[in-house]
Amino acid sequence: MSSTPTTTHEELTPGPAPRLAVLGTGVMGETVLAGALRAGWPASEVVATVRRPERGHELGERYGATTTTDNAGAVRGARVVVVAVKPKDVAALLAEVSPHLGEGTVVVSVVVGLSTRFYEDRLPAGTAVVRVMPNTPSVIGAGVSAVSGGSAASDDDVALVERLLGETGLVVRVAEKDQDAVGALSGSGPAYVFYVVDALAEAGVLLGLTRAVALELATATVLGSARMLDETGEHPVILREKVSSPGGTTVAALRELDAGGVRAAFLSALEAARDRSQELAAALEAQR
Repeated sequence: MSSTPTTTHEELTPGPAPRLAVLGTGVMGETVLAGALRAGWPASEVVATVRRPERGHELGERYGATTTTDNAGAVRGARVVVVAVKPKDVAALLAEVSPHLGEGTVVVSVVVGLSTRFYEDRLPAGTAVVRVMPNTPSVIGAGVSAVSGGSAASDDDVALVERLLGETGLVVRVAEKDQDAVGALSGSGPAYVFYVVDALAEAGVLLGLTRAVALELATATVLGSARMLDETGEHPVILREKVSSPGGTTVAALRELDAGGVRAAFLSALEAARDRSQELAAALEAQR
């Protein structure tokens, strides 16, 4: 498979919706469930597993999909199996469901850090595994998901997963070696944006604005700026220069950001996130 990054902005041409099992229904599991239904998977072909029956009742009422506490039963007959449990629980889950996977099943991991090799070592030989790094705005259909196929995953397998995720936001196909960097940038990225919005709003309060107005202005400014980047297609440096009159207020502010090492701090932050992801994955890989 080519490692050249590709980007999906819209849903792929729909085909028959195979049976889908979502194992684990926390934030990301529910996001995949909801996205699959929006993408055309009929509720009758979707099953989700839960720890508590009351959670299953809640999801059943909300989406109309079947829910169960039986992971092994859920994967029987499923063409696509999504693993959405905590990283520490993945090995035990794979041991539980591996004997019940059918031939041709595609296993999709939305678990941070774990490689496709981790799954391939614990599943029947030849099982297609696709690794996905989503982020939390996927919950509202405005997320980013980076997709990488394992050694046995075909282009058709990866395209099927892209179709599954198409309604959760932007889908980008990347080489698996880049997944830790993707996690550091877009996976953790919403937290950085929330941090910046909070900092802008707090600064506005210190300058005399009410907290409500400062937060409203900061949020709208970030939202509008992101839309401008997306819709114009211009490089951020060009757009920044359009706001920065020589000797003006914006230039004075940007000089302070540079003096404070903000750009270098972002690089250090992403490196720390990447390194921590690799450390956590290595610890889990060592548990056999």
